[in-house]
Amino acid sequence: MAIIRCEKLSKHYGKLRALNNIDLTIEAGKPVALVGPNGAGKTTLMSLIGGFIRPSTGTVTVCGAAAGHSSVKSKLSVLPQDALFDPNFSIGSQLTLYAKLRGVDNPKQEVAKALELVQLQDRFKSKSTELSHGMSKRLLIAQTLLGNPEIILLDEPTAGIDPPNAKLIRDLIASESSNTTFVVSSHNLDELEKVCDTVIHLADGKLVSQGSISDEVSEQGFLTLQADYEAGQYIESVAGLIKLGQNQHNEFIIEFDAVNHPQFHIAMLKNLADNNVRFKKLINGRTLEEKMYSQSQ
Repeated sequence: MAIIRCEKLSKHYGKLRALNNIDLTIEAGKPVALVGPNGAGKTTLMSLIGGFIRPSTGTVTVCGAAAGHSSVKSKLSVLPQDALFDPNFSIGSQLTLYAKLRGVDNPKQEVAKALELVQLQDRFKSKSTELSHGMSKRLLIAQTLLGNPEIILLDEPTAGIDPPNAKLIRDLIASESSNTTFVVSSHNLDELEKVCDTVIHLADGKLVSQGSISDEVSEQGFLTLQADYEAGQYIESVAGLIKLGQNQHNEFIIEFDAVNHPQFHIAMLKNLADNNVRFKKLINGRTLEEKMYSQSQ
């Protein structure tokens, strides 16, 4: 079922076209990655879906109603990148107020449930200044969960936080996706690849592509291998290799002749094993980061 639909959607600020003639549909139930370089139009698109700004042309519908309509407000939560809690009031009192504003029947119970989901149940009486950056991000995620919204828009939810907190947020998105459709904007494409099923790629205010992440990265004739540095010399000797690249993470980007050498990956792994070269991960295709970066060149 289409939960968000944009038709011929454009947003102009004078001569600047932040979004230009966007047509897209987001189905309910699977996390969606919203990607693109700075200035691509990601924040503008989220603001239009949230009903904070109006389109110059075209339409946005959310849960079957126009974005910003009163019937949508209880069904949609938004977490801007730089959102903050008031440092002068306790976490519990602020979340309780937000729950009341969302029309929750039992605000304190709802707040307790949300804090437990983000593992901050012992921080009800704390103030936001007493939390680490990672804990503050989790607190903001808790706020979006109040009232069981059907859609949650997250702008850079893991930016600047440590791996344990980032993993907790990823796991939370995965566990709550059966009840809520998450749209996640981030520059960390590795994070998005781990948690999202679908990717929407914007550039210069235009829709570049929309599809499943697995389809985006699984390409015939490409492999991504994480292995020891010396692996390169043994990959180069495998019949069928077209091109070998390497990035700073000891990650090899391999292009091969899939038509004439369909078992290239088996021959490559055997050659590595025969020469006692260890590898960590083999991906069929390129990573989302590598594919997008290559397309932008």
